[in-house]
Order: sequence, then C-alpha cells, then structure tokens
Amino acid sequence: MNRERFTGKRNEGQKNDRNSSERGERRRFVRDIDKRKPVQKHADRKQSGEKQVGASGKPQAQPAGKEDAAMPLNKYVAHCGICSRREGAELVKQGKVKVNGDVMLQPGYKVQSGDKVEYEGKIITSQKNLVYILLNKPKNYLTTTDDPKERRTVMELVADAGDERVYPVGRLDRNTTGLLLLTNDGELAQKLSHPKYNIKKLYQVTLDKSLSKMHFDKIMEGLTLEDGPVQVDAMAYLEKKNEIGIEIHSGRNRIVRRIFEHLGYTVEKLDRVMYAGLTKKNIPRGKWRLLTEQEVINLKYFKQ
Repeated sequence: MNRERFTGKRNEGQKNDRNSSERGERRRFVRDIDKRKPVQKHADRKQSGEKQVGASGKPQAQPAGKEDAAMPLNKYVAHCGICSRREGAELVKQGKVKVNGDVMLQPGYKVQSGDKVEYEGKIITSQKNLVYILLNKPKNYLTTTDDPKERRTVMELVADAGDERVYPVGRLDRNTTGLLLLTNDGELAQKLSHPKYNIKKLYQVTLDKSLSKMHFDKIMEGLTLEDGPVQVDAMAYLEKKNEIGIEIHSGRNRIVRRIFEHLGYTVEKLDRVMYAGLTKKNIPRGKWRLLTEQEVINLKYFKQ
C-alpha cells in the first residue's frame, strides 16, 4: 500500500475540502480491501477449471513430495502436524520427543526411514497429505488446539474438515474475529510466523471513542510500547472516526489492541479482514474453506 494515500495527508489545494477528501480516503481503503485477491465462489472455480485443494468441505491433500528419510528431527515433528519447526526444536530440547525409545535432545538429528519417533507417548508419523484451511473466526473461541478448562476452541469449527491433524498459524485473541489459517504444513507455518517475512495483516478496529488526528499521526509516526517500538504500515479512518482500518506486519501479542490502549482507547471490536494476501470474502463468520492450489503457491513462493 502507499502509506501517504492512507495517512489522511492533503496538499494545499485540498485543505478547504476536508470532508470530501476523507470520504474519498475511506472509499479507497475499502476498495483496496476488496481488491486483495478476491475469493471465487465454488461454482466460479468449477467453471473456470481452477484446481482446488478441496471440495464439498472435505480436503483434497497436497502431495508431500519426497519421503522423509534423513529429515531433521524438528522438521519431522513439524511434518507430523504437531507444531512449526521452531516449536518442534523447542519440544526436542525440552526432552518431549523420543527416537527409538530414547529421549533425543538434538533438533538436528537426522530421522531415518526405520526410526520410531514418539511424542507424548505416541508414535508420530510425517503427514503425506497437506491441508490448508482458511477460517473466519467468530468471537469467544480460543486459538489453540486444546484448552484444559474445556472452553470452545477454533478446532471445533473445523472438526469436519477431514482426518488430518491441523493447527493454527499464529493466534487471534478470544474476542478477536476474522481470518485464521490452519494447516499441517510445518514449513509454511514457520515462514508465515517468522518476523523476517513481514507478513501483512489488515484489521478493522472499532474504538470506544473517535480517534483524534493527533493520535492518528502519533501512530503513523511510530509508538514505543513496553516491549519495544512498533510501526504500522498504513492506516485510515473508515465510516466513522472511531472506526479505523490498520495494516501491520508485526505479529507481537495483542499488538493492535495495545497500540490503541497505549493512547487511552478501548478496542470494542477487532476484525482481521486480510492475512498474507487472503481475504474473508465469501466466508461467513464461523465457516471455513480450503485454499486453492494457486493460493498455496502464492503463500509458499511469492513475497507479500
């Protein structure tokens, strides 16, 4: 996005038409959301001949490629659909993974075709079928695979997506709605979660009061929170002054809420409307769809 386009800046000739300019900014912001890789309806994809990753709510898996012989242990654990490679390395270091009955503390250990790898007392095997699910998360669901308090989790919403074990990529707060990707592709999860890839997210924020122009400018200039500086990529007023569109690549915990809380605002609603070029268009709240092959390719091989 062009930052200047979304910061509300105007040249001298536009100062006398402030309201008209701001309405134009809002329209362009919403139009940009709609232009970001719109999702085709199932019937449209069928007519166009586009090959899908799944149909009728049941995943058609991606081929995993070569056999997993001589694969690093943390990568093998990730390919089992348990976690990302980085998280797999931590599980190994913590002594939670066994190879052939013995605890293995080296994430780089090369798993051979005859090895038996165990996690939590169960033998795990590398997934040959890769699944990619895009969920429009509703409120009051936890982004976790399991909750000791037995509260509702996002896994309940994708329970009918097939037999493959998937897990969420990143996290949305319990009261945050919008796009969430779930997969058993550990390598892709690692890429999307790593800060160096600058994966862009677009949120629609509703505040308890109007965002002042002074605070708008402060956010665009960059804030310093308790865990360090944060920079947003673009921002705009929407229909009302307390409704904000914000684009950011930081994946730090509760980062969008904390930006506004730092300036004395309460976030009443937070909705992620775009993630890594994917939008929630044609995905009702609480529903999901499978990514197309082209979308998977875009996530894996193209820069955002």
